[in-house]
Formats: sequence, structure tokens, C-alpha cells
Amino acid sequence: MAPIEFYFWPTPNGWKIALMLEECALPYEIEWVDLSKNEQFEEQFLKISPNGRMPAIVDPDGPGGAPISIFESGAVLQYLGDKTGQFYPADRRRRTDVEQWLFWQIGGLGPMAGQAAHFRNYKKDKIDYAVKRYTDEVIRLYVVMNHRLADRNFLAGHYSIADMASWPWIRGYKAYGIDLTEFEHLRAWFKRVGARPAVRRAADIGKEQFIGSQARAQSSI
Repeated sequence: MAPIEFYFWPTPNGWKIALMLEECALPYEIEWVDLSKNEQFEEQFLKISPNGRMPAIVDPDGPGGAPISIFESGAVLQYLGDKTGQFYPADRRRRTDVEQWLFWQIGGLGPMAGQAAHFRNYKKDKIDYAVKRYTDEVIRLYVVMNHRLADRNFLAGHYSIADMASWPWIRGYKAYGIDLTEFEHLRAWFKRVGARPAVRRAADIGKEQFIGSQARAQSSI
């Protein structure tokens, strides 16, 4: 099997796909997309990801044996789930349960956490209204997750792409000014997912670049 080209930079959205690739033991090669150098807007990458955002993949062994490129993290997770038959159930009822939590992360948790981190940590001129608005919304979403996980180990019952999509966004809880100990069930889930060997491997990818990019961003404030 030819390796998948994985267009990556160490952000929560990038780590989502790293988790799935590691969990499925798929061969892949990382193509670094340095956001600090605006490489996501280069013509070659835009042919793969027209929105100028990573992650994206190119699978040389796509449907029918023809190469296929996919952008948007949720679409990539779904594609890899279908390709491997793992972490994305075929049963319609179970699949819908996974999809609703996957889209909940994509439409809510990710964007709101990203804005909270930006206004709290990367904006030179602090805007109290923005900090409070986005932090409060992330807290609300954490409450939703905490309630959901009160009687189950994973968001859709069984470990799935919904958990892989959400875990990297919980990983940065300190950047959102949140104390995870206040969310008993969410914290237990975070540790449960984080203890998986594939998750540990994926979480280490790009760690040095991530620390460096954070330091550069903080120094500009």
C-alpha cells in the first residue's frame, strides 16, 4: 500500500488526522505546511485544499485505485473511516451517532476554542468582551461533553472518529483558561483517550514546531 500524503502542521485540526492514521496503522508521509510562512496559500497546496487550510491528504490508492485528494478534517476522518472500516461504523444508527458528535466538534468546539485561545493568548490588545464571550462558550461546550460522558466511555458509545476530532481541542484547555478538574467525566475521558498508544504517538508529532510557533506568537504580543 502506497503511503498517504498527509499535509500537516501541529494544530488541533492537524492532530485529528494524525490520531486516525496512527490508530488505523496506515502508512503515511508528512508534508509539512508551515502556517507561520503562509505555505497554506501556495498554489501547489491550494490545488489540494482550495480553502487554504490544513489538514489535507492525498491517497494514491483512492476509490477504484485512482488517487484522491481530500481537504477539511471531518471529511478526511470520514474517508479514512470508510477506507479502513475502523472507528466509523457502517450501521446507520451508530454512524449517525458518530456523525452528530463529529459535526458538533467541527461546528462548535473547534471554532469556539480557537477563538478563545486567540483572544486570550495571541491578541495584543485585549478585548474583554471577546475573551469572555468565547471562554464562556467553550465552558458551555465542556459542560455538554461532561454530561454526555457521564454514562458512557466515549462520545458515541464506542471509540470513534468523534473522539479523535474532539480530543486535540480538549488538550489545550489551559489556553482557554479552564480547569479540567471541574469536569469529572470529561477529564476521565480525556485521560482514557490520551492513554491509547496511537494517541500518544500522534500527540508527539510536531511538538517542537508547536512550541516554537507558540513562542513566536507570544513574543509578538
